[in-house]
Amino acid sequence: MSIFYNKIRVQVDLAVLRRNYRLLAGRASRVMAVIKSDAYGHGLVETAQALAAEGARDFAVGTVEEGLILRRSGCGGRIVSLLGPVDPEEFEVLFADPMVPFIGDFEQLGRLADTALVQSGTATICLKLDTGMSRLGFTTDQVPRVLDILAGLPNVQVVLAASHLATGDEPGQADYVNEQLAAFHRSLALIRAAYPAVEASLANSGGILAHPATHFDLQRAGISLYGTNPFAGTAWTDKGLGLAPAMQVSAPVLAVHPVAAGRTVSYGRTFTAERDMRVAVVAAGYADGYSRSLSGKGYMLLGGRRRPVLGRVCMQLTAVDVSQGPETRVGDRAYLLGGEGPEAISPEDLAAWWGTITYEVFCLLGLNRREFVSEGRARE
Repeated sequence: MSIFYNKIRVQVDLAVLRRNYRLLAGRASRVMAVIKSDAYGHGLVETAQALAAEGARDFAVGTVEEGLILRRSGCGGRIVSLLGPVDPEEFEVLFADPMVPFIGDFEQLGRLADTALVQSGTATICLKLDTGMSRLGFTTDQVPRVLDILAGLPNVQVVLAASHLATGDEPGQADYVNEQLAAFHRSLALIRAAYPAVEASLANSGGILAHPATHFDLQRAGISLYGTNPFAGTAWTDKGLGLAPAMQVSAPVLAVHPVAAGRTVSYGRTFTAERDMRVAVVAAGYADGYSRSLSGKGYMLLGGRRRPVLGRVCMQLTAVDVSQGPETRVGDRAYLLGGEGPEAISPEDLAAWWGTITYEVFCLLGLNRREFVSEGRARE
């Protein structure tokens, strides 16, 4: 028996990722693939390689360390680090590798300046601008001071300026997108006076699909790349049609047994059977990223049917009701995400039951064992 028999299996369809990229590239001029945090759980290197084969040449990772992993995998495209350098050695790396880190506060800029004074190489950077997210970045009134500091650093070149939309995926807050756009234009004008060739990036997934004025030189495709429609459930749902999830997640059934009416299931006795039932125990729980908040709320797909979660999700086990529909047997695979047929579980479905967003669903479930499907062939 495989040592992975009782583990969740994550399957990533690289062909679907490529199709999503093509769709987004058709709506923009130059799409930067956001593959931070292990490509939202889809596999950093594998995702980058698949998208490079589709024509992608710009990749946004999270940390400098992720950027180095990607570069060492053979990636020859431009790598942008959205968090930028944090540890001292990461500042030194920037003068040896043509990575483009985000620099968005004066402490970070000061550490970069100190490193530049003792390095012989040249660093290329992106100035992170705060246009209304109020998270990281320089505001418009801070840009002149930033440029003064950079003027004394001939071996630091600004090649990109970027900001992030706070409401790009919310139709009811399109006015705020326009406010951020205006602020970005003001900051960008100051930067381009000093660096005329600097490129600009503002659009995220929502910006790509619904706000063409935010496109500028590069458009950053994040959640949409992995098949989530950022406008799902809104009046703008049609703007994201055609995207498809690339990830599906399954786990084996370890046991199937009867539960008599009146018996309770799982910890805390939060579920009581109102009738005689058959219950399947699936080898997936919160240790595998299948959240305890799905207790009594979620569903798994077995035999093409959605089966409700009974009682509390445990660390490695979850009970589901299999009283109705096709017979469930030990060894059958239960789909936590995806599956076949009209009742397949979408990322949006699972996120809604979970009480979260699809980003978290992908990132947590993607921590499990993965296999990649490419041109109809599976490989781990």
